Amino acid sequence: MSNKIIIAIDGTSSTGKSTIAKRLAKRLNYVYIDSGAMYRALTFYAIQKEYISKTHFESNKLINDIPNIYIDFKQNKETNKFEVHLNGVSVEKHIRSLSVSNLVSKIASIGKLRKPMVKIQHFLGSNKGVVMDGRDIGTVVFPNAELKFYLDASSELRAKRRFKELVDANHDISYNEVLNNIILRDKQDISRKNSPLRVASDSIVIKTDDISLDQLENKLFSYVTPLLSKK
Repeated sequence: MSNKIIIAIDGTSSTGKSTIAKRLAKRLNYVYIDSGAMYRALTFYAIQKEYISKTHFESNKLINDIPNIYIDFKQNKETNKFEVHLNGVSVEKHIRSLSVSNLVSKIASIGKLRKPMVKIQHFLGSNKGVVMDGRDIGTVVFPNAELKFYLDASSELRAKRRFKELVDANHDISYNEVLNNIILRDKQDISRKNSPLRVASDSIVIKTDDISLDQLENKLFSYVTPLLSKK
Protein backbone atom coordinates (compact mmCIF):
# COMPACT_ATOMS: atom_id res chain seq x y z
CA MET A 1 0.00 0.00 0.00
CA SER A 2 1.31 3.43 -0.91
CA ASN A 3 2.06 5.73 2.00
CA LYS A 4 1.42 8.81 -0.11
CA ILE A 5 -1.46 11.15 0.63
CA ILE A 6 -3.23 14.12 -0.94
CA ILE A 7 -2.77 17.47 0.80
CA ALA A 8 -5.31 20.16 -0.07
CA ILE A 9 -4.54 23.79 0.73
CA ASP A 10 -7.36 26.30 0.25
CA GLY A 11 -7.80 29.91 1.27
CA THR A 12 -8.04 33.49 0.19
CA SER A 13 -5.55 35.00 -2.28
CA SER A 14 -2.01 35.95 -1.25
CA THR A 15 -2.05 34.04 2.04
CA GLY A 16 1.06 32.09 1.08
CA LYS A 17 -0.82 29.03 -0.26
CA SER A 18 1.33 28.52 -3.35
CA THR A 19 4.63 29.20 -1.62
CA ILE A 20 3.93 26.87 1.28
CA ALA A 21 2.46 24.19 -1.00
CA LYS A 22 5.66 24.22 -3.06
CA ARG A 23 7.79 23.94 0.07
CA LEU A 24 5.74 21.06 1.44
CA ALA A 25 5.84 19.25 -1.90
CA LYS A 26 9.62 19.62 -2.08
CA ARG A 27 10.05 18.43 1.51
CA LEU A 28 7.88 15.36 0.86
CA ASN A 29 9.10 14.78 -2.69
CA TYR A 30 5.49 15.20 -3.83
CA VAL A 31 4.08 16.79 -6.97
CA TYR A 32 2.92 20.39 -6.52
CA ILE A 33 -0.13 21.50 -8.50
CA ASP A 34 -1.20 25.15 -8.56
CA SER A 35 -4.89 24.95 -9.48
CA GLY A 36 -5.14 28.72 -9.55
CA ALA A 37 -2.50 28.82 -12.29
CA MET A 38 -4.78 26.66 -14.44
CA TYR A 39 -7.60 29.21 -14.22
CA ARG A 40 -5.11 32.01 -14.80
CA ALA A 41 -3.86 30.26 -17.94
CA LEU A 42 -7.45 29.90 -19.13
CA THR A 43 -8.03 33.59 -18.41
CA PHE A 44 -4.88 34.54 -20.30
CA TYR A 45 -6.12 32.51 -23.26
CA ALA A 46 -9.51 34.27 -23.14
CA ILE A 47 -7.83 37.68 -23.03
CA GLN A 48 -5.64 36.81 -25.99
CA LYS A 49 -8.70 35.67 -27.95
CA GLU A 50 -10.58 38.83 -26.84
CA TYR A 51 -13.33 36.72 -25.28
CA ILE A 52 -13.05 38.71 -22.07
CA SER A 53 -12.15 42.22 -20.91
CA LYS A 54 -13.21 44.62 -18.18
CA THR A 55 -16.34 45.47 -20.17
CA HIS A 56 -17.45 42.18 -21.70
CA PHE A 57 -17.28 38.41 -21.33
CA GLU A 58 -18.33 36.11 -24.16
CA SER A 59 -18.37 32.97 -22.02
CA ASN A 60 -20.04 30.81 -24.68
CA LYS A 61 -17.17 31.40 -27.08
CA LEU A 62 -14.66 30.28 -24.45
CA ILE A 63 -16.78 27.25 -23.51
CA ASN A 64 -17.03 26.22 -27.17
CA ASP A 65 -13.26 26.65 -27.52
CA ILE A 66 -12.43 24.29 -24.62
CA PRO A 67 -11.61 21.34 -26.95
CA ASN A 68 -8.80 23.50 -28.40
CA ILE A 69 -7.31 24.33 -25.00
CA TYR A 70 -4.84 22.07 -23.24
CA ILE A 71 -3.40 23.04 -19.86
CA ASP A 72 -0.79 21.05 -17.97
CA PHE A 73 2.36 21.38 -15.88
CA LYS A 74 5.90 20.72 -17.07
CA GLN A 75 9.17 20.97 -15.24
CA ASN A 76 11.53 23.75 -16.30
CA LYS A 77 14.91 22.04 -16.69
CA GLU A 78 16.80 25.25 -15.87
CA THR A 79 14.92 26.20 -12.70
CA ASN A 80 13.74 22.68 -11.80
CA LYS A 81 10.30 24.19 -11.11
CA PHE A 82 6.96 23.10 -12.52
CA GLU A 83 5.35 25.70 -14.78
CA VAL A 84 1.86 25.88 -16.23
CA HIS A 85 1.74 25.35 -19.99
CA LEU A 86 -1.00 26.45 -22.35
CA ASN A 87 -1.15 24.42 -25.56
CA GLY A 88 2.46 23.37 -25.12
CA VAL A 89 3.87 26.81 -24.29
CA SER A 90 4.86 28.03 -20.82
CA VAL A 91 2.73 31.01 -19.79
CA GLU A 92 4.09 31.27 -16.25
CA LYS A 93 5.48 34.78 -16.88
CA HIS A 94 2.17 36.09 -18.21
CA ILE A 95 -0.47 34.78 -15.83
CA ARG A 96 0.49 36.76 -12.70
CA SER A 97 -0.33 40.19 -14.16
CA LEU A 98 -3.06 42.34 -12.63
CA SER A 99 -4.99 42.19 -15.91
CA VAL A 100 -5.34 38.44 -15.45
CA SER A 101 -5.99 38.80 -11.69
CA ASN A 102 -8.84 41.20 -12.36
CA LEU A 103 -10.65 38.71 -14.61
CA VAL A 104 -9.77 35.25 -13.32
CA SER A 105 -12.66 35.09 -10.82
CA LYS A 106 -15.15 35.61 -13.66
CA ILE A 107 -13.65 32.68 -15.52
CA ALA A 108 -13.55 30.50 -12.41
CA SER A 109 -17.22 31.14 -11.66
CA ILE A 110 -18.47 29.37 -14.81
CA GLY A 111 -19.40 25.75 -14.12
CA LYS A 112 -18.85 24.62 -17.70
CA LEU A 113 -15.29 25.96 -17.50
CA ARG A 114 -14.56 24.53 -14.06
CA LYS A 115 -15.62 21.02 -15.05
CA PRO A 116 -12.75 20.34 -17.50
CA MET A 117 -10.26 21.95 -15.08
CA VAL A 118 -11.41 19.69 -12.23
CA LYS A 119 -11.12 16.69 -14.55
CA ILE A 120 -7.46 17.54 -15.16
CA GLN A 121 -6.89 18.03 -11.43
CA HIS A 122 -8.43 14.62 -10.67
CA PHE A 123 -6.10 13.01 -13.21
CA LEU A 124 -3.03 14.75 -11.79
CA GLY A 125 -3.89 13.60 -8.27
CA SER A 126 -4.95 10.06 -9.14
CA ASN A 127 -1.72 8.51 -7.85
CA LYS A 128 -1.66 10.64 -4.70
CA GLY A 129 1.63 12.13 -3.52
CA VAL A 130 0.23 15.54 -4.39
CA VAL A 131 0.05 18.96 -2.74
CA MET A 132 -2.58 21.08 -4.46
CA ASP A 133 -3.67 24.59 -3.57
CA GLY A 134 -6.62 26.66 -4.68
CA ARG A 135 -10.11 27.73 -3.65
CA ASP A 136 -12.10 24.48 -3.71
CA ILE A 137 -9.55 21.70 -3.46
CA GLY A 138 -10.74 20.36 -0.10
CA THR A 139 -14.42 20.96 -0.76
CA VAL A 140 -14.89 19.97 -4.43
CA VAL A 141 -11.78 18.63 -6.16
CA PHE A 142 -10.54 16.30 -3.39
CA PRO A 143 -13.21 16.21 -0.66
CA ASN A 144 -11.66 12.96 0.60
CA ALA A 145 -8.11 14.33 0.83
CA GLU A 146 -6.31 12.93 3.86
CA LEU A 147 -5.22 16.38 4.96
CA LYS A 148 -6.84 19.77 4.38
CA PHE A 149 -5.66 23.25 5.32
CA TYR A 150 -7.37 26.62 4.98
CA LEU A 151 -5.10 29.68 5.09
CA ASP A 152 -6.29 33.23 5.72
CA ALA A 153 -4.93 36.68 6.59
CA SER A 154 -6.11 40.29 6.65
CA SER A 155 -6.84 41.99 3.32
CA GLU A 156 -4.24 44.67 4.03
CA LEU A 157 -1.42 42.23 4.72
CA ARG A 158 -2.28 40.16 1.68
CA ALA A 159 -2.30 43.30 -0.48
CA LYS A 160 1.16 44.26 0.82
CA ARG A 161 2.51 40.83 -0.04
CA ARG A 162 0.99 40.86 -3.51
CA PHE A 163 2.08 44.46 -4.14
CA LYS A 164 5.70 43.57 -3.31
CA GLU A 165 5.57 40.57 -5.67
CA LEU A 166 4.30 42.73 -8.53
CA VAL A 167 6.78 45.54 -7.91
CA ASP A 168 9.65 43.02 -7.74
CA ALA A 169 8.43 41.69 -11.10
CA ASN A 170 8.58 45.25 -12.53
CA HIS A 171 4.83 45.77 -12.77
CA ASP A 172 3.71 49.41 -12.71
CA ILE A 173 0.97 49.21 -10.08
CA SER A 174 -0.20 51.00 -6.95
CA TYR A 175 -0.91 49.48 -3.55
CA ASN A 176 -4.54 50.65 -3.65
CA GLU A 177 -5.10 48.91 -6.98
CA VAL A 178 -3.80 45.68 -5.48
CA LEU A 179 -5.87 46.07 -2.30
CA ASN A 180 -9.04 46.72 -4.31
CA ASN A 181 -8.31 43.65 -6.43
CA ILE A 182 -7.85 41.50 -3.31
CA ILE A 183 -11.16 42.69 -1.84
CA LEU A 184 -13.00 42.20 -5.15
CA ARG A 185 -11.63 38.70 -5.66
CA ASP A 186 -12.59 37.66 -2.13
CA LYS A 187 -16.14 38.83 -2.76
CA GLN A 188 -16.34 37.07 -6.11
CA ASP A 189 -14.79 33.82 -4.84
CA ILE A 190 -17.03 33.60 -1.77
CA SER A 191 -20.29 34.57 -3.51
CA ARG A 192 -20.00 32.62 -6.76
CA LYS A 193 -22.57 29.86 -7.33
CA ASN A 194 -20.12 27.27 -8.66
CA SER A 195 -17.63 25.93 -6.12
CA PRO A 196 -17.51 29.00 -3.85
CA LEU A 197 -14.58 29.56 -1.53
CA ARG A 198 -15.47 28.10 1.86
CA VAL A 199 -13.84 26.27 4.74
CA ALA A 200 -14.26 22.50 4.57
CA SER A 201 -15.67 21.08 7.80
CA ASP A 202 -12.51 19.03 8.35
CA SER A 203 -10.00 21.72 7.36
CA ILE A 204 -7.30 22.95 9.71
CA VAL A 205 -7.64 26.75 9.67
CA ILE A 206 -4.43 28.75 10.03
CA LYS A 207 -4.01 32.54 10.12
CA THR A 208 -0.78 33.58 8.39
CA ASP A 209 -0.62 37.23 9.50
CA ASP A 210 2.06 36.88 12.17
CA ILE A 211 3.93 33.76 11.13
CA SER A 212 7.03 33.31 8.99
CA LEU A 213 7.16 30.89 6.07
CA ASP A 214 9.52 28.61 8.00
CA GLN A 215 7.13 28.55 10.95
CA LEU A 216 4.17 27.95 8.66
CA GLU A 217 5.93 25.11 6.86
CA ASN A 218 6.86 23.41 10.12
CA LYS A 219 3.33 23.87 11.47
CA LEU A 220 1.74 22.24 8.42
CA PHE A 221 4.36 19.50 8.34
CA SER A 222 3.60 18.64 11.97
CA TYR A 223 0.17 17.50 10.80
CA VAL A 224 1.60 15.47 7.92
CA THR A 225 4.02 13.29 9.90
CA PRO A 226 1.41 11.43 12.02
CA LEU A 227 -0.60 10.55 8.91
CA LEU A 228 2.40 9.14 7.06
CA SER A 229 3.40 7.02 10.07
CA LYS A 230 -0.05 5.41 10.04
CA LYS A 231 0.21 4.33 6.40
